[in-house]
Amino acid sequence: MKKYFQFEELGTNYKTEFMAGLTTFLAMAYILFVNPSVLGETGMDQGAVFAATAIAAAVGSLFMGFIAKYPVVLAPGMGLNAFFAYTVVLTFGIPWETALAGVLASGIIFIVLTLTGLREKVINAIPSSLKLAVGAGIGLFIAFIGLQNSGIVISDPSTMLALGDITSPTVLLAVFGVVVSVILLTLGIKAGIFYGMIITAVTGMVFGLIGVPTGVDGIVSGVPSLAPTFGQAFIHFGDIFTLEMLVVILTFLFVDFFDTAGTLVAVASQAGLMKDNKLPRAGKALFADSAATVVGAAVGTSTTTSYVESTAGVGVGGRTGFTAVVAAGFFLLSLFFSPLLSIITNEVTAPALIIVGVMMATALKSIEWDEFEIAVPAFLTVLMMPLTYSIATGIAIGFIFYPITMIVKGRAKEIHPIMYGLFVVFILYFIFLK
Repeated sequence: MKKYFQFEELGTNYKTEFMAGLTTFLAMAYILFVNPSVLGETGMDQGAVFAATAIAAAVGSLFMGFIAKYPVVLAPGMGLNAFFAYTVVLTFGIPWETALAGVLASGIIFIVLTLTGLREKVINAIPSSLKLAVGAGIGLFIAFIGLQNSGIVISDPSTMLALGDITSPTVLLAVFGVVVSVILLTLGIKAGIFYGMIITAVTGMVFGLIGVPTGVDGIVSGVPSLAPTFGQAFIHFGDIFTLEMLVVILTFLFVDFFDTAGTLVAVASQAGLMKDNKLPRAGKALFADSAATVVGAAVGTSTTTSYVESTAGVGVGGRTGFTAVVAAGFFLLSLFFSPLLSIITNEVTAPALIIVGVMMATALKSIEWDEFEIAVPAFLTVLMMPLTYSIATGIAIGFIFYPITMIVKGRAKEIHPIMYGLFVVFILYFIFLK
């Protein structure tokens, strides 16, 4: 195992990788409860969706860990599950079974695109300034998610956003978690993020803000049946050949393509795995992501994608695919211990997301801010991710401005042909899909 995952070359060990896998799992364990809740709005059996979520996350992470050897963990994507439930099913009126078939189709198309090498070529064609901007933008985005989920930042009718009620016990718990984690990391404790989450959870239980598991039933539960959702995507595959479903499938493709690309670049950059501005084994990583979507659709959940929370594991030292393998193991275990996971609340995960955001924002220092033609698209990429609540939209806006500013500056020859193609694709995206 040590040789296969290149522990010595990457300066890591079993303990560090285990802690990284556990930290990433804890940072994204919320998906086990949020995903069934969201997809349950469509009439899907929540117990089956819970099991499908855990299985899709475990299988996808194993693919990523063993095939691509990246410390990237996968699970059903949050934005994509909302699109699946609230737009495709509840707005378009498409049955959830047909929507699952659409997810399956998008995964199959992704596998084909990956095997042809097109996805890898696109990622490697992106200039370094925009890759750095994508990483920093995702950092701000997940920090914003942490602030929002914990109630530190709330919506406001006058200013859109405002400071939350910092006298609220739950908000104070999240603030406490941030302070503790910051202190631990400032002291140079490598697993400060993980320990900060544990301390926050225990503190929450002590003050009655987080429920304390009691008895066997509060810790262990049976595995919910997959029967209500398993195989429905295959059964209803013949229903996807309509114009409406074509739009749905293209949207699944588009959002997952660039969310995954952005996440992989961000995690690889933070882990120091990028080489010559390229993502090693990008094809294998993208294949793992695509295959995970197919598996997820088969068992009964929306699009499975790479998670930006993987940066939490990288933050505590994760550098190899063994991190993803460990996280996969915890997702499988979660099938039996779902009541215990209820203690991993938003207040517990928020500090990790906020601090990881700080770490990822360090990429900003390497962008050529003194070159205006570079600064504009980079700035818009970073800014628009949290403001539009979409990684894909931030990427789209930045990538539209990049060729414009470069051409005006007389640097058209430096633009890769693929970037011109993406310029057109993103313009069409805003015209037809937004």
